[in-house]
Order: sequence, then C-alpha cells, then structure tokens
Amino acid sequence: MSMFKRMLASAGIGAAEVNLMLHQDVVKAGDTLSGVVRIQGGRVDQKVDDVYAFVKTRYVKEHNDSKSHVEATIAKFLLASGFTVEAEKVYEFPVSFQLPSVTPVTMGKTPVWIHTGLDIKEALDPKDEDYLQVLPHPHSAVVLDAAAQLGFRLREVSCEYAPHYGKRNGLPFVQEFEFLPSSQFRGRLDELEIMLYPDEQGVELLLQIDRRARGLSGLLAEALDADEKFVRLRFDQSHLASGTEYIAGQLLATISKYA
Repeated sequence: MSMFKRMLASAGIGAAEVNLMLHQDVVKAGDTLSGVVRIQGGRVDQKVDDVYAFVKTRYVKEHNDSKSHVEATIAKFLLASGFTVEAEKVYEFPVSFQLPSVTPVTMGKTPVWIHTGLDIKEALDPKDEDYLQVLPHPHSAVVLDAAAQLGFRLREVSCEYAPHYGKRNGLPFVQEFEFLPSSQFRGRLDELEIMLYPDEQGVELLLQIDRRARGLSGLLAEALDADEKFVRLRFDQSHLASGTEYIAGQLLATISKYA
C-alpha cells in the first residue's frame, strides 16, 4: 500500500499541497510582499528540495502578422529548502520578498501573479497562483501624473515583446503607456508612448514621439516610420522631489522640441 501511495503521490494524487497566503494583494511595483506559506502533507512523507515563488506576467509577441501571449518570469525567490513534509501534517512559515521595481502595472490586459511551488524530485510539483493588482512604482507615478497634467490621455497600456528595449531591465519585453495628444499637441502628434525604467535612485524614460504626417514628405516619412522619434530622459530623486509640475515642464520642453 505504501508503494502504491508513493506512486500516486509522484503523479500528484494525494501529494503535498502548497498555498501562499499574502497579507496584501494591492501593491506598488517595488513593494515588499509578506505572507505565510502553508504546506499540507499528503498521504506519504515527501522530501522537498525547494519552496520557491516566481513573479510572472504575460506579454504580446507578434510573428508573421499573428499575435501570441507569452508567459514571462520577472523574478524568482527561494523561500525555503531541504526539509521533509510528513504525511498529513501541516506546516506554516512566514515569508517576505520584494517585487522588482520594473514589475508591470496591471492595467489593460496585463496580469501579474505569484506562482508558488514545491520542488519535489520524481514528482509533479505542487503549485499555487495568486494574482496581484500592481500600481505604478512611486517614481513612475510622478511621470504618469505629469503626462496627465499636460492633458495627455492614456489610451492603452500593454506589455510588448521588445528585447532591445527590455534588456535594460533584463526582460524580453517592455510595458508601453500609449497616450493621445493633449490639445496643444493636437495636429502635431499622432500619439506619445512612454516606457518607464524605475529604480531606487530615480526613473529613466524612453519617449516615442509619433509626429503627425504633414504633406507628401510627411506621408513618406510616416510610411518609413521616420516620423517616430525616440528620446531618452532620466529623472533622479532630486528632480522627482521637485514635484509633478516640474516634471511636467521637463516633459513639455522635450516633446515640444521634437513634435
């Protein structure tokens, strides 16, 4: 019977179960999450090599005019390792880990979740998934507030495959905040896209300024994507501390230069 139970457990039947119980599910990028991991022993003793948590999301990848949603890991955390879960016993222990500052905001169709699992050799890994509502990192929030203050209207937020621009964060994608132009830029811009790279010292921005086509030369430039200008900016903590109005002024000056 014991051997049969072990065979069932290796197939995930009657095996140990894991559950991450977070103290919060609405967080900001860069926040520290805390909670309790609960492990319920199965029908037989099982040796656990690792208890781990992945921060995960999905991004859109285009290929041959078709789109697919690709799962991506933003970070991995080792919560515990090297112990035996005895049959039928319950184990609970506190955990905490910090969300990366570049964790995407859960706006639009972007999900973020914590995948918690047990690494058990020669068995299906028990797992648990907990979805989060992620708000912008405080440094990013100042920039987004500044864009809104200038009258730009947020149209879409999405995570897109872009290994060239994502490598700054060690990721294969970036999160794009797409804005419709404000009244003062109407007729001059088609849209403004902002990509944000926050860290402890400040935030780096990549602005994609999409100018509206004017005349034949403008239409040709649009066809060649030459009407799109990429501009990098950085605001350190001292700049951010000056407030939303200051950041809005800096954005206005930069966009006006290239619009």
